Amino acid sequence: MVRDQRHKRRGKNPGRRPKDRKPKDFTPEEKILETVEIVELGRRGDGIAKRDNGESSFVPYTLAGETVKIERAGNRSKILEIITPSPERIEPFCPHFGTCGGCAVQHASFQHYQVWKRGIVETALLHKGIEAEIDPLIDAHGDGRRRVTFHAKREKNEILAGFMKSKSHRILNLESCPILEPKLASGIAIARAFAKFVPSRSKPLDIQLTATDNGLDCNVKGASQEGTELFTEIAELADQHGLSRVAFDGENILERQPPNLSVGDVKVTLPPASFLQPTQAGEDVLAALVLEHMEDASNIADLFCGIGPFALRLAKTAAITAVDNDGPSIAALTDAVNHVQGLKPVTAIERDLFEDPLLPMELNKFDAVLFDPPRAGAAAQVEQLIVSDIHKVVGVSCDPVSFSRDARALIDGGFKLECVTPVDQFKYTSHVEIVALFERA
Repeated sequence: MVRDQRHKRRGKNPGRRPKDRKPKDFTPEEKILETVEIVELGRRGDGIAKRDNGESSFVPYTLAGETVKIERAGNRSKILEIITPSPERIEPFCPHFGTCGGCAVQHASFQHYQVWKRGIVETALLHKGIEAEIDPLIDAHGDGRRRVTFHAKREKNEILAGFMKSKSHRILNLESCPILEPKLASGIAIARAFAKFVPSRSKPLDIQLTATDNGLDCNVKGASQEGTELFTEIAELADQHGLSRVAFDGENILERQPPNLSVGDVKVTLPPASFLQPTQAGEDVLAALVLEHMEDASNIADLFCGIGPFALRLAKTAAITAVDNDGPSIAALTDAVNHVQGLKPVTAIERDLFEDPLLPMELNKFDAVLFDPPRAGAAAQVEQLIVSDIHKVVGVSCDPVSFSRDARALIDGGFKLECVTPVDQFKYTSHVEIVALFERA
């Protein structure tokens, strides 16, 4: 399904499921049939059953309070029959739910789903001994995901394109996906078209598509042939489907027009294969929360800034120093600033904050600091924030576990966690965004 390109760009594991998970089908020697009661909905969206010996089993697509007959191998299970369904169970809206490996929770009522997702944040904080008032979950799905990765390959005389099947490395052949923005409606057809003429290596092609203001931006990964050697076929495909740009492994092959995005009132040209918040509504909600927390700051450091979704909005009222280790994103931010008027000064710096965090002598000139790191968190930078004179820190995170670790360090270092807001732009999955305000006690 959709993955955070920023994590791969920065050499970080994007948080895949444990490697010991196997496909659904068990060997006859492994199979154990039993009836269990589901006691809770786990962090990854699987129901958790407690067996008589005290051990747990994880049962996908179940809900707390349900009695189910399962087929089990170790702690892995699949449903054979729902004996007693939960009153919170609803009919999934996607016909591929349960087979597709993308969504984890479409079978729960909206209210039950929201309580579960907010609880992911609450549980992560409690595991670090942090008791905090957590705001209600904000639904930021909007019109749907604006970026997606489809897998595609030729298999004998068939062209397969779609997502990976649940707990499998095989492609689920699809025609559409209901959680995507309408602009991506042609995405699977595009992926299938690429697979017809682009030879792949041992793995399927990854066709990364992003909906921009002037067409779809496309990056192809896994090709065994240079894109320049396929230029004629690529140009025909780009014309047919209105692709603004096509890149292979981040290298431009063809650009019909720059793939621009509106970041607030500013136009930014998206670098190939760069990070972007998965929904437009999600970016808008996160930015509104950040602006609210930073409204009295006049000189702000925006760390792990990407292409500037926060920096460009904050620059209407404050001077910004924006830092990220991705050179193309920094270049795109700089170019955007150079082509707009009415902003306060924006200084964009390429720097690896994992290896070379801003030090106290650099931080102390700012009124406030914002950080929005990859899933790995911002441990090295947090250490420097603690020993600086900074009084206000706003943290944005896509991983409650690493956020809780960083929050624990800030609290132990003299900060108070004033508020925590969970934001849901990866709807129907276990992923949740967080915006939090810390002020020095």
